[in-house]
Amino acid sequence: MQRTLLIFPLLLVAGATWAVMQGHDDALVRWAAEGQREFQNALAGALRALRAEEPGAVLALVGVCFAYGFFHAVGPGHGKLLIGGYGLSHRVPLGRLTVISLLSSLGQALSAIVLVLSGLFLLDWTRSQLTDTAEKVMLPLSTLAIGLIGGWLALRGARKLWRLRRDQAHAHHGCTHRHGPTPEELRRAGGLRDALVLIAGIAARPCSGAILLLVLSWHMDILTTGILGALAMSLGTAALSILVATISVVARDSTLLSLADTRRAALVLPMIELLAGGAILAISLRVMGLLA
Repeated sequence: MQRTLLIFPLLLVAGATWAVMQGHDDALVRWAAEGQREFQNALAGALRALRAEEPGAVLALVGVCFAYGFFHAVGPGHGKLLIGGYGLSHRVPLGRLTVISLLSSLGQALSAIVLVLSGLFLLDWTRSQLTDTAEKVMLPLSTLAIGLIGGWLALRGARKLWRLRRDQAHAHHGCTHRHGPTPEELRRAGGLRDALVLIAGIAARPCSGAILLLVLSWHMDILTTGILGALAMSLGTAALSILVATISVVARDSTLLSLADTRRAALVLPMIELLAGGAILAISLRVMGLLA
């Protein structure tokens, strides 16, 4: 019965691989982009209603911003792959991964708020200068940071595999001494550090939609409401990240339960960490144009 649970993660991986090979991920991105355009029109209408002080305009703006954030997160970026890869390869509880997803998304909104406020009030930048800074400076830096985190995860997974192989060899020759921390000790030691690294890497990229909203709301003299809308966008982004986190945790736990009585169980998470980290690094290099 337990072994049959392995079907779910296998189908998940096979389905994702098939979708990428068939180009259906591009179709999903196009669908998300169309949804973003529709919500941009709705956003413009909500801002006009807000300026006209129509009843319920603030609530309508918040709702539109939340939906925009969700659709915007379907596209490239926003750390979904990083959240999913980490959830697959680590025994992190869903509650903690949810908090990481939420804080990462809020961090992107805060990055946008700091960038816009600094640009408008300290540097006297235009909207195009703010957008160029976000897309040409902060986006590459965030992509590089996520790629480095992926490489770090891959290296850590390789080291764990090597340590397990070494310990098994010592056990085979009758050695009973401890040659390193237990997996539970490693998990406790790296929990907070890993969370901070993930949040910082994802939050380094400000949300472009939030930048647009903040600039428009500043010109319309409703900046405070624009900040509220930017935070609502981040919650929409967080909703998708939490969905990815949930899927990754279910897939991980069902895989471990399937292999609970086998000698290969101890190798599963380090191997996933190695593969997921390598995939994150490769995708980041490709986005940066450093890998064909």
